[in-house]
Amino acid sequence: MSMPTSNRALIVWVVGVASYVVAVMHRTTFGVAGLEAVDRLGVSASVLATFVVVQLLVYAGLQVPVGLLLDRVGARRLVVTGACLMAAGQVVLALAASVPLAVAGRVLVGAGDALTFVSVLRIVAAWFAPGRVPVMTQLTGLVGQVGQVLSAVPFVAVLDRFGWSPAFLSAAGTGVFVAVVAFAVLRNSPEGQAVPMAQTSIRHVGHDLVTAWRHPGTRLGLWTHFSTQFPATVFALLWGFPFLVSGQGLSRATAGGLLTVLVVVGVVAGPMIGVMVQRHPLRRSWLVLGVVAVNVGAWTSVLVLPGQAPLWLLVVLVTALSVGGPGSMIGFDFARTFNPPNRLGTATGIVNVGGFLASLLTILAVGLVIDARTGGSSDYELADFRVALCVQYVVWLVGVVGIVRTRRLVRRRMAEGGVVVPRMRDVIARRRR
Repeated sequence: MSMPTSNRALIVWVVGVASYVVAVMHRTTFGVAGLEAVDRLGVSASVLATFVVVQLLVYAGLQVPVGLLLDRVGARRLVVTGACLMAAGQVVLALAASVPLAVAGRVLVGAGDALTFVSVLRIVAAWFAPGRVPVMTQLTGLVGQVGQVLSAVPFVAVLDRFGWSPAFLSAAGTGVFVAVVAFAVLRNSPEGQAVPMAQTSIRHVGHDLVTAWRHPGTRLGLWTHFSTQFPATVFALLWGFPFLVSGQGLSRATAGGLLTVLVVVGVVAGPMIGVMVQRHPLRRSWLVLGVVAVNVGAWTSVLVLPGQAPLWLLVVLVTALSVGGPGSMIGFDFARTFNPPNRLGTATGIVNVGGFLASLLTILAVGLVIDARTGGSSDYELADFRVALCVQYVVWLVGVVGIVRTRRLVRRRMAEGGVVVPRMRDVIARRRR
């Protein structure tokens, strides 16, 4: 079936991406307001981390139900509902002066966020030709990260000048605007090319979930997302800003600038990775392992340094972290290529659990380690961050083991279907001849 690449498709995509941009902004506003949250709510590092962990726990916990729902009601309803939930959460947070109320606000943000990204990916798959989907998926994920810029620059500017409540209320207003535009413009698919909806009975829901999970390609996507997404998410969502300001001694403006670099470099790297995935689909897992190696190398270079890192090295770190987002998008490409259209939402939801599960575990572990070293004080030092951020290596190890194991199962399944993936060393040997 041919897919349109018309102006209408581009307009729908732009609105979908705008919805995701605002979702990322909502997701990351609490991270850049972390130091203000400590003062406003009187919390320790581990409690501060709990806010983001709860948000991510809600997000990750809803991914599979959202995927199942997406296959049955369509993307447009979920995008609009998600924007409204996030706006409501920001209003609650703007008015919160206690921990329980602030947590409730982040729960709403996490729930709305959970509805958005997988729905936009479903729109991409419906409106663009299969050959263009890998690149459009990368562009969707990366343009969406402009939301980090919105939280790091204009949101921080409003926060610094006007205070906590006006800043979060302005974010809520942006969410309401996006909900209205998405309701008016988004459509699940082009006219005459409706995406088949899955059946809604309990038996069919369970069958789709089990079938998607059993395919090793879906699990390879999950471990890909698990291993590549969390370093940048942990950095942008909570611990990056305090690490740069309290640990590395940077000004708030410089720290915000580095978070902007995280987005800008990712936007440049994303299409390149998308083209590589499109041209070399049998080498996607090697690309994923390369992304993990780049992240490990960059963090190691910063953490082993005796004192504060020079600015150029921090730029290198942020640049390395920026490829994690594009790398995690490969997980969704695994879900797309190994599952039929009527099960794509379910498979995408399963994949999306991976990175956010890794992120919430890492964020919580970092907070617990910092609290153990400081006794609950908010006076963080570089040595505290250096020890706490080493928990990332454990998460990387688990993820890489998952990738290698499920990749072997995928190749075995492909061989049974008549597709043999040549070993990388054999490919390299042939090219040297």
